[in-house]
Amino acid sequence: MTGENQSTTVGELPNASPERTTLVPVAFTRLVWALCVASLGALAARLLGWWSATGTLGDVVAVDGLTLLLWVVVTFFSGIVHSYSRRYMAGDDGVARFFTRVFAFTLVVMVLVAANHAALFAVAWLAMGLVMADLIGHVRGWPQAQAAAALARRYFLASSGLLSLAVAVLWWQTGATTVAGIAASVGSLPASTVLLVSALLVLAAMIQSALLPFHAWLLASMTAPTPASALMHAGFVNAGGILLVRFAPVVTANPEVMLGIVVVGAVSALGGKLLKSVQPDVKRRLGCSTVGQMGFMIMQAGLGFFGAAITHLVLHGFYKAYKFLSSGSRVERTSPTAESNGDSLGAVGTVATILSAVAGGAVFVWLTGKGAGLDSGLLLALVVVLTTLHATRETISQTALPVVARAAVVPLVFLPAIAVYGMVYRAVEAVLAGLPVVAAPAPLTAGHGLVAAAFVLAYLAIETGVYRRSRRLYVTLLNASRPPSATVLNSTEDYNEY
Repeated sequence: MTGENQSTTVGELPNASPERTTLVPVAFTRLVWALCVASLGALAARLLGWWSATGTLGDVVAVDGLTLLLWVVVTFFSGIVHSYSRRYMAGDDGVARFFTRVFAFTLVVMVLVAANHAALFAVAWLAMGLVMADLIGHVRGWPQAQAAAALARRYFLASSGLLSLAVAVLWWQTGATTVAGIAASVGSLPASTVLLVSALLVLAAMIQSALLPFHAWLLASMTAPTPASALMHAGFVNAGGILLVRFAPVVTANPEVMLGIVVVGAVSALGGKLLKSVQPDVKRRLGCSTVGQMGFMIMQAGLGFFGAAITHLVLHGFYKAYKFLSSGSRVERTSPTAESNGDSLGAVGTVATILSAVAGGAVFVWLTGKGAGLDSGLLLALVVVLTTLHATRETISQTALPVVARAAVVPLVFLPAIAVYGMVYRAVEAVLAGLPVVAAPAPLTAGHGLVAAAFVLAYLAIETGVYRRSRRLYVTLLNASRPPSATVLNSTEDYNEY
């Protein structure tokens, strides 16, 4: 037997490089938490009315409610990642380089969300992508990591090129050099120019947020250290939503563009859910989940509810950061077993599920006012109802309690959760007050009806398990969720260091 004479050493990792004991991790961790406290204080001052937070600095940056909110979110997630990484990256030869990149990424994102000058916004967008690509390829001696970094870099350069072209056209047509100036001048632009620029902006957002069919870079990025993946999925992919919010006056000028955003968002939302169903790998399942969640975020922007998109961005960031940083506890080696669909809901469970979903939708409409009229808010409320329906059914069918007890407890859990979501949504809208566009619900069209029908059919297909019976669909989903072969580690022997 091979390796039977090898001894196992338990203890401290060999300190082969002075870089492993550098003070860089400590310094950057303390600094990023200081930035978080300062950002939280500024946001609290705005909410309490002590500071209007609308100042500008020579048209270069603008500090508004969105800026302060995202500063708090970004620095908080970054602080968690910094703190977590001090132990996770201990013993890594490139620990100082890793912390430098993570802190630089944090600063770049803070500049991006505050940028008012169009050129600064484009430069920050490019820098953000390049730093993240470097984090994906952190392990220098790992060919798969370098291939994944090169792939991500190509995608990010393409996204930056599209954004730069859009900004250049807007600059040339309006003469405005700032994001605020462009927003104020959109009304004077020809319809063809608005359509072109909107398409460029949407494509740039789709690539950065890893929407279908631009999701390959995200699934290949699992070569990044897990803390970098957490930062990526909790913050980086949200940049597409930030882009659409900042340039909302441009994309909302054309109803067809808004409907197109709804469609591409819905495709990724449903596609990400299906791609996740065929993934056995923990981190790649989370990646497919991110594809779906970013689809929801972009779809909310397309419906005209930019406050909902930012709310989704924040809450998804908390969820996905936790899931990635705790992914190690989910790894286990098991043998294939017959799949169990859980206990039957029965009549009581079915009634409780339906009533909980309807009540959840009603609570959302009551707290937010979205979905109370005949506009795109109805589609937003439908998504809330279907999400609640799926979550309650999963809980009732899998919780190890008697059916009657499950049916009684589930509404007590999910209705308060939806109420909290509604209150967070309203709070975010209050923080965003002052932006050119916070909510711009569109009249219902046949396109919205088709999207709603697609969601209902997809829900029925998933809940009944119909999609599991098609081998062709399984193979299609499996192929669509496989990153390029050069980025995949095929031999477990390559994991061995010694």
